[in-house]
Amino acid sequence: MNNFKDFWNQYKGAIIGVVIAILILITRLDELILAIVVLFLGAFIGNYVQRNKEDVKSKLKKFIDKM
Repeated sequence: MNNFKDFWNQYKGAIIGVVIAILILITRLDELILAIVVLFLGAFIGNYVQRNKEDVKSKLKKFIDKM
């Protein structure tokens, strides 16, 4: 019994993480989480471009000129 307690105390975080990952995969929440991440990333990029229009234009122009 002492070995099990030691094992549990040492790997408790990993075990809980694996159980949560299995639940996410079983319930197909991974697609929802990915969609939410893509939405936030798009909002962040859009906000950055809106606030730094001139800087973004110059960086894109330099990138296109290099190609």
